[in-house]
Amino acid sequence: MKAVFSEKHCSHDPQFFLVRGQVKRTTEQPERADRLLKGLKDGHHTLIKPTEFGQGPRARVHSPEYLRFLEDAWSEWTKLPDYGPEMIANIHPVRNAATYPTHITGKLGWHTVDTAAPIGPGTWEGACAATDTATTAAQMVLDGEDAVYALCRPPGHHAYRDMASGFCFMNNSAIAAAHLRQKHQRVAILDVDVHHGNGTQGIFYARGDVLTVSIHADPTAYYPFFWGFAHERGEGDGLGANLNIPLALGTGDDGFIDAIKVAAKTIQSFAPTALVVALGLDASEHDPLAALKVTTAGFERIGAALAQLGLPTVIVQEGGYLSDILGANLTATLKGFEAAR
Repeated sequence: MKAVFSEKHCSHDPQFFLVRGQVKRTTEQPERADRLLKGLKDGHHTLIKPTEFGQGPRARVHSPEYLRFLEDAWSEWTKLPDYGPEMIANIHPVRNAATYPTHITGKLGWHTVDTAAPIGPGTWEGACAATDTATTAAQMVLDGEDAVYALCRPPGHHAYRDMASGFCFMNNSAIAAAHLRQKHQRVAILDVDVHHGNGTQGIFYARGDVLTVSIHADPTAYYPFFWGFAHERGEGDGLGANLNIPLALGTGDDGFIDAIKVAAKTIQSFAPTALVVALGLDASEHDPLAALKVTTAGFERIGAALAQLGLPTVIVQEGGYLSDILGANLTATLKGFEAAR
């Protein structure tokens, strides 16, 4: 399997992370990509540099106001007196009868869900590289590749149409799906990150052409808390095109595979002709937060189960944070996928 990777990811190097009232360094560090890259090399995957597609693929998913905000955010921020080293909002309007702000501090609050997506001087460059990586992988599948892996960083599945959250700025998986829609009338996104893909769900919630399925840790006790429940089924044209499968904390290999079997039935009923896998490796038993307990052997089984869906596939990297086993889990997932093909 070919893999798309851009060294520009390291332009985004966030520091701030608020955990139960304590400020710590974020786990979404450039080193994540280094460890994932080692996993690719250990699996003998061919690396491809992404093509620069410009704003087109991003604009299919994100609003014009939001893209302008992200592009201009740092230059506007640095015009403020005594500006900080990262952009973190101190107000969020929750969009309740609110007017779109003109001040950068207001825009920052408007366009961020939480404090887990600090913007720095290289965030825009890194986020654009991630969207180009995902789009390049999708284009390669459109051009005939059976499956392509996109090593995207920063990740994307928490990003809404016009809001950043949870380490995510632009929704790489949604952008890949929208790019595939140029040829495929129906596309499915299967998110296997430990966190619910709330941004992806939000983007497609009222659309019937893209099925969104997410397998994740129980949101009553785990981020993102407000989204990811089983009763969330879509609305309007998208009613029935969203499936959430929350798992009890501590679920291991067998429980995760059972959830994929449930997801597979819904995907087969939807009858897509292409698939995006939002691949989180943070369901690992060795992940820093360890909400689920998937082993390395379990990730190989997950890869095989994804391959058995039998669809042209774009695998987009989402979560999976700093652990000694991170690269090995990626190697195992792709090995399982290839063996089952």
